[in-house]
Amino acid sequence: MNDSIILVNDEDDEIGFCEKMEVHQKGQLHRAFSLFIVDSNLNVLIQKRAKNKYHSGGLWTNACCSHPRKGEDIERSIRKRVLEELGIDIMDSSSFVLTELGKFKYIKHFDGCTEYEIDHVFLLELPSNIELHPNAAEVEELNWVNIFDLGDRLLNNPDDFTAWFPAVYDMYIQEELWNPTMYWPLYGEKLGDLLQQQKENICYISFGKNE
Repeated sequence: MNDSIILVNDEDDEIGFCEKMEVHQKGQLHRAFSLFIVDSNLNVLIQKRAKNKYHSGGLWTNACCSHPRKGEDIERSIRKRVLEELGIDIMDSSSFVLTELGKFKYIKHFDGCTEYEIDHVFLLELPSNIELHPNAAEVEELNWVNIFDLGDRLLNNPDDFTAWFPAVYDMYIQEELWNPTMYWPLYGEKLGDLLQQQKENICYISFGKNE
C-alpha cells in the first residue's frame, strides 16, 4: 500500500512526500481532505472514529477524513476512501458529484503526534437511506443528524467532537446555507462564539474556494 502522503508549503504547493505516521510524528504540514455528506433534507452523516485510531479515537466527526497519497488526485482519493471507510461506491463521478467548499490550515497537537494540515473540504449529497457498510477498523458508529440539531450537539457537548470538525461544520454552513435575505441567523450567538473559539484553538486560517 502507498502510505506516502503529500507535504505542502503554506500556499498548498506540493513540496515532497513522506510516510504518513512519520509526517504526524514530526508535525509536518501536509494535504488532507474532509468530506461532508448531506441528504436533500439537510441531514448530515457523521461518524464516530474507531477507538484504536492513532488520535481522536471515539470522537464524532464528519463522514470521512483522510489524506491523498503520493501521485493521487484528491477527488479520486476521496472516492476511494469513502468506499474503504463507509462501504459506499461513489467512483462514478457523473452520478456522485463532489463539490469543494474551500480549504483551511490548522494545527492540533496530540499525545505523540501532530495534525498540521491544509484540509480541503468537500460536499457530497446522498440519500439518507443509502446502505452503509462501515469499516470497523476505522468507524465505530454512523449517524444521520439534522444540521441544526448537530449544532446543538456541538454546543452542548463540544468535547465529543474532533478538533477540526467545528471548522468543517462552519464552512458548510457559511458556504452552502448562507442567504443574505434571511431574517434569522444561521445559528445562535452561543454556537457562533463556540465555533470561533474552537477555530482559534487550532490556529484556523481559511483559504476560501478559489485560493
